[in-house]
Amino acid sequence: MEQLSFFDDRRQNMPLASRLRPDSLEEFVGQQHLIGPGKILRQLIERDQISSMIFWGPPGVGKTTLARIIAKKTKSAFVEFSAVTSGIREVKEVMKKAEENRRIGIRTLLFADEIHRFNKAQQDAFLPYVEKGSIVLVGATTENPSFEINSALLSRCKVFVLKALSEEDLTGLLRHAIESPKGLGDMEVTVEEEILSAIARFANGDGRTALNTLEMAVLNGKTDENGAVLVDEEVLEQCTNRRSLLYDKNGEEHYNLISALHKSMRNSDPDAAVYYLCRMLDGGEDPLYIARRLVRFASEDVGMADSQALQIAVAAYQACHFLGMPECDVHLTHAVVYLSMAAKSNALYRACEACKKDVRQMPAEPVPLHLCNAPTSLMKDLHYGEGYQYAHDTEEKLTAMECMPESLKGRRYYYPTSQGREKLVRERLQQITEWKRSRGK
Repeated sequence: MEQLSFFDDRRQNMPLASRLRPDSLEEFVGQQHLIGPGKILRQLIERDQISSMIFWGPPGVGKTTLARIIAKKTKSAFVEFSAVTSGIREVKEVMKKAEENRRIGIRTLLFADEIHRFNKAQQDAFLPYVEKGSIVLVGATTENPSFEINSALLSRCKVFVLKALSEEDLTGLLRHAIESPKGLGDMEVTVEEEILSAIARFANGDGRTALNTLEMAVLNGKTDENGAVLVDEEVLEQCTNRRSLLYDKNGEEHYNLISALHKSMRNSDPDAAVYYLCRMLDGGEDPLYIARRLVRFASEDVGMADSQALQIAVAAYQACHFLGMPECDVHLTHAVVYLSMAAKSNALYRACEACKKDVRQMPAEPVPLHLCNAPTSLMKDLHYGEGYQYAHDTEEKLTAMECMPESLKGRRYYYPTSQGREKLVRERLQQITEWKRSRGK
């Protein structure tokens, strides 16, 4: 637990990320949807109308820093609290001090880092003090507050969602770090823009990671006789152990590699598919992005030929979500090899595209009345549901009832292939079609 006044400044002998911690909203990087001019949180801060709130977002996006800025801007005592090191006794001690401050006109902003780690008793201990206004609680969490924070406490807090920093935000932060006297401004450091972009991609939205990586690269950079430091690709590779760090997740190579992965699986080439998968992972690609593409592939290129493929792909996505890198690489490999070796059919994709074309180009006809439910007497009087045939009442579990709108009678979208298990679906559909035709449909 740490308690500081709003004018404390401890910048000496700190890591780069700590030295560069901004002191004002103008210096703060990112979150413009919350603190940009005219945005809700900025207005609350500038009007000094802050109330208890939860900051929900990924690591390294400025949750702690923003809380400190709010405390400074509103002239509040800042108390930082951690679920890892604090119990109910410490909560009560802080609340007692906060109540004393309130009586002499000093507001206390209590910052609860990783509030999702506080147990129910700890969270409940905050409630009476939040309600009385003894403190302004600012909780920070990387987890969904709906599931991790007591509903009684959550109902008394405004939730603000903080977003991962963009690559543009991060490169700007890195340039500032090189130029600022609080950062590396007292050194002569040369870093090409491409290297800064690579560090930003590596950080994956985390400002702290970006600054720590830059600091390590500068400390291990190539120094000439005048003390000037050069950070090049070789230095960066040594500091990050990422040979393909310059892989651009938004550039041409990104699209080339995902295309190669997709087409290798479509061509039933598991070796090439695994190769392109590993290329993307080695370059820092988000495994969840790859997993999403595999889920799409499972229906677009495999489809009913092997419906198990979709289950495998979804399971791989969930495994990536649970574990992350590096452990989830084998789960992605599992899915890629399965999809490569599965029987292929694009009949579902073709059916979907053909139907979308009709939906866009043809009038939106009303649903045939015999397919509509009739929960009220008026709807029954208007013939809703009249003529509906219940398939389960027949021995074949089939009826000759028309389900298409009038203008689309007889239209077909799904043409199953004879690949894999879709061959059985094709045979079944042919039997159904012949049965209906024999009954005049």
